Amino acid sequence: MAIKTVGVLGCGLMGAGIAQVSAAAGYKTIVREVTQGALDKGLGRIEKFLNGGVEKGKMTAEQRDQTLGNLSGTTTFDGLASCDLVIEAIIENVEEKTKAFAALDALVQDHTIYASNTSSLCITELAAKTKRPDRFGGLHFFNPVPIMKLVEVIRALTTSDETHEALLGFGRSIGKEVVTAPDRPGFIVNRLLVPYLLDAIRCYERGLGTREDIDNAMKLGCGYPMGPLTLLDFVGLDTTYYIAEIMFDEFKEPMFAAPTLLKRMVLAGKLGRKSGEGFYKY
Repeated sequence: MAIKTVGVLGCGLMGAGIAQVSAAAGYKTIVREVTQGALDKGLGRIEKFLNGGVEKGKMTAEQRDQTLGNLSGTTTFDGLASCDLVIEAIIENVEEKTKAFAALDALVQDHTIYASNTSSLCITELAAKTKRPDRFGGLHFFNPVPIMKLVEVIRALTTSDETHEALLGFGRSIGKEVVTAPDRPGFIVNRLLVPYLLDAIRCYERGLGTREDIDNAMKLGCGYPMGPLTLLDFVGLDTTYYIAEIMFDEFKEPMFAAPTLLKRMVLAGKLGRKSGEGFYKY
């Protein structure tokens, strides 16, 4: 069945971005948040981004209005009952995700597909906790969603061929490049990226260079858009630590072990941009 209506669970940074690109692609998009305040904040973030695009000449006022016209919000699970695809983008916690899917199971249509935006949790485990493991997969977006071109499509052991093709097609329809990633911690991107980021922290710990020297070396020497320590602040040190813990627990390889400095910074609340301080102050 063709996907016409898309639901998004969560309207934080990732959820709002996913809802925006879905609505911009012409899908009727309904985003759900726990409280009206959180919903208003998320929808406001989308409108601000779109207004900025109009001011910079990257889109027309008509395109902005069409996107906003395709978008609506709700604070109930009932509001997602008509969705053909529901993309979950809430807290990285199995129990909380399971509760959300359980609430939806009693409401959505038989053909509805579930997708999780998790960056680290097992898709097969999440699928097994629902009533539709064959219609469950991963859609891993990257921040900021409206700008980053990639989506990783993760296939659980239970994902049907039809569901996999539907998720691939949806990713392409919203203007993204799609790759199929294995259902293993880190998928493709974080499996390669996280050890690099953790090594950058170890190098800083051991005095290989200053923060600025390490970042500039990788920017200017390798052509990266930002250095690893700046990227860590952007991603969130707590997010990186959480992913590293899951990957180390799975593989037991030293390259996935979180450096002492990373753990101490997370404990101190220095999480990066979101807290105002990480490796740099904001």
